[in-house]
Amino acid sequence: MSSLVLPHIRKLAAYVPGEQPKIPGLIKLNTNENPYPPSPRVFRALKQAIDPRLRLYPDPASLSLRKAIAAHFHCGTENVFVGNGSDEILSLALRAFAGEKCRVIFPAPSYSLYPVLVQIQNARPLVVELGADYTFSVEKFRPNASLSFIANPNAPSGTFIHKRILARLARRLKGVLLIDEAYADFARENCATLFKTFSNVLVTRSFSKSYSLAGMRVGFALGSRALINALFKVKDSYNVDRLAQIAAEAAFRDQPYLRRNVRRIRGTRERLSKSLLAHDWEVLPSEANFVFARPPEGMRAIDVFRHFRCHKVLVRHFPGKRTGAWLRISIGTDKEIDFLLKALQSICRPGKR
Repeated sequence: MSSLVLPHIRKLAAYVPGEQPKIPGLIKLNTNENPYPPSPRVFRALKQAIDPRLRLYPDPASLSLRKAIAAHFHCGTENVFVGNGSDEILSLALRAFAGEKCRVIFPAPSYSLYPVLVQIQNARPLVVELGADYTFSVEKFRPNASLSFIANPNAPSGTFIHKRILARLARRLKGVLLIDEAYADFARENCATLFKTFSNVLVTRSFSKSYSLAGMRVGFALGSRALINALFKVKDSYNVDRLAQIAAEAAFRDQPYLRRNVRRIRGTRERLSKSLLAHDWEVLPSEANFVFARPPEGMRAIDVFRHFRCHKVLVRHFPGKRTGAWLRISIGTDKEIDFLLKALQSICRPGKR
């Protein structure tokens, strides 16, 4: 069995269903969740939706939500697909655009789900190694691949590829280019309009990060009519439940609330980056709601990870040759980041190694 899939199978084997233990005072900065609640409109909409209609199946086409998204992006509803989180859309894209033995390209280090989904589909993974500072090269992508995945901003690095570069890539590729924009609302620009120029571009977004709806599992895709129709052909009949559709639409229609939260998170991200740099950490420029940082020389990332955990602060460590020396820290509230920095000061002083 592929070494790409085995770690994930081991995780599943170790998983025991049931309520996870609650640790008082725990600060969770390891899963890139939004530290702020959803728009108040979400709670009002959900209250109104708890009625006898719950006995009915949801709209299989998520039409009301798709209309709201289409109006915002100045396109037709036929250019919008709604899924059970953007992860479902990644899986559907493989089923729709890449059969067995088809070439599927994705960069590394990047989102760990890509190789797993490719293996499940029994497609042929072609991994493009990113540069030492996570730089991206268009020329490394084979033009004849059936499907190409690009996370932008990238995870776990938080680094960003400019729209003009991805336009060059779309022009080069014969197959479908899926631009995974789960963190795009935190970035300086995005590629949401590229599908209007390139019929082979599919852009995916998530309601989990910027809209604070990770618990509802909703994502959407923007693309040509042909690509969207292909996704509809392979999806389950009722892939997004009724309450999730209602919550997502209420959140999406409150763009001022979204922008306020994004500004707060960007501000905290900048403050955290500067504080880590002052403690001699190396910090990659982030366009997401997290930072990817390396502790000072002589200090191992896994030890810092454990130190934070002892202080009830969870951050993310990715074992591996390229990532093992780094930690990914989600942006929390200012109070949570202050607590993390206080824990950091007990092992690392500014200007000292």
